[in-house]
Amino acid sequence: MNQNQLRILVFGAHPDDCDIKAGGVAALYVQQGHQVKFVSVTNGDAGHHEMGGGPLARRRTAEAQAAAAVIGIEYQLLDNHDGELEPTLENRYKIIRLIREFKPDLVVSPRPNDYHPDHRYTAILVQDAAYMVTVPNICALTPHLDYNPVIVYSSDGFTKPYPFTPDVVVGIDSVLEKKLDMLHCHESQMYEWLPYNAGVLDQVPESPDERRQWMAERRSRGFKAIADKYREVLINLYGEERGKDIQYAEAFEGCEYGASLTEENKPKLFPFFPDS
Repeated sequence: MNQNQLRILVFGAHPDDCDIKAGGVAALYVQQGHQVKFVSVTNGDAGHHEMGGGPLARRRTAEAQAAAAVIGIEYQLLDNHDGELEPTLENRYKIIRLIREFKPDLVVSPRPNDYHPDHRYTAILVQDAAYMVTVPNICALTPHLDYNPVIVYSSDGFTKPYPFTPDVVVGIDSVLEKKLDMLHCHESQMYEWLPYNAGVLDQVPESPDERRQWMAERRSRGFKAIADKYREVLINLYGEERGKDIQYAEAFEGCEYGASLTEENKPKLFPFFPDS
């Protein structure tokens, strides 16, 4: 194995969360030869207005695997019910074992301030696992790590108790189409459940090509908004000329748990900037 290869572990609550928040950087890591794994902490079996339970969980598993194939990563779904996730000891142990087995350099997680309980508790579970992955007598039959991975939060728009404040913003213009291809695989969400929940189901086109264009236009606005909102961070990381030209981005904030994201390790963990 390449000693310079990074191992990136991305957690989301549902089988499309990782793609939405970090699909772009995942594609960039893979292009550089690094290893990426997405984990959905629930099986997504409640995320629909017409189907649910086992059939929906199996459908969403297939969608996640199709999305993973777009960029060549591993995508694991934990068999917890959607909408019922709790930060129990049992679930903490699942996360501890998963982190230990993958041995990540970097862990990406949602923040614990969020409208959705599954998002909040995914964040809490990752936080609760952060130190414990190094403790030998916790989950003793899964060898402990001799280091603590760096943990970063993916972006959100919530402001209380404090707003998301990015330490890293990555331009994803070169892989935007790959990210959209991944989202296109999540048909039950992009073209059915999420439009239904937003009251725009009647706007979804019939043909696959028109659907993808419709979804791309809507989703790309959010990725553009991140680039515009954090333009100064982009300029700081990429330099004036390139930082001003980036149209689409993903953003990440260092977590106080796990190892610290520092100015020294940032270029290694995010090897996308001119000085990296």
